Amino acid sequence: MTPRAAHSSENQTLETESGTTESSVDGIDGGADAARASLESQLEASSHGDEQAFAHLYDNVAPRIHGMVLRVLRDVHQSEEVTQEVFLEIWRTSSRFDQNRGSALAWVMTMAHRKAVDRVRSSEAWRRRDAADAERSRRTLTDETASAAQASLNAQGLRAALRSLSACQRQAIELAYFGGYTHSEVSELLQVPLGTAKTRIRDGLIRLRDTLSA
Repeated sequence: MTPRAAHSSENQTLETESGTTESSVDGIDGGADAARASLESQLEASSHGDEQAFAHLYDNVAPRIHGMVLRVLRDVHQSEEVTQEVFLEIWRTSSRFDQNRGSALAWVMTMAHRKAVDRVRSSEAWRRRDAADAERSRRTLTDETASAAQASLNAQGLRAALRSLSACQRQAIELAYFGGYTHSEVSELLQVPLGTAKTRIRDGLIRLRDTLSA
């Protein structure tokens, strides 16, 4: 082969490789564009009540939505609930999607993130309310028992009521309400878990209240 022929062959090879590379890049970009267009068309069709388009949209984005929601909530059951809430919201509000303001995927993922954050805030608020209710109940029970003891019974009657308690309950009550110790201190003095000490005090107060009210 002559030098000129070799050079010509190399140029053809480079041109072929270059064309293949450019074609591959165009194919990737084209595929991404097609996917975006597909989601947008499915969302548009869903806004007109097309259930089949909505089913395709669900299949395409459900794994991403559930994965993102799960990362926020870290609870499988709640994540499944929120994911379904997201798709219900998509079905109801798909007509609000504006492709001039962003992609269909960004729109649904933003909605999913907002729903997940709302669930976190709601769960935290519920836990705070539950803790506050438990504290109010404890204080009410303590106040009622103390008032009943002071108003209707003398020392002898109170001692009789205390004898109706189990030894564990009586010991915890005496430390907390006659010894002035906190629940944590009662737990340490009795060498039992804090939850156990609280349970003994609570059950003892309930039994005392019933005895004093009889």
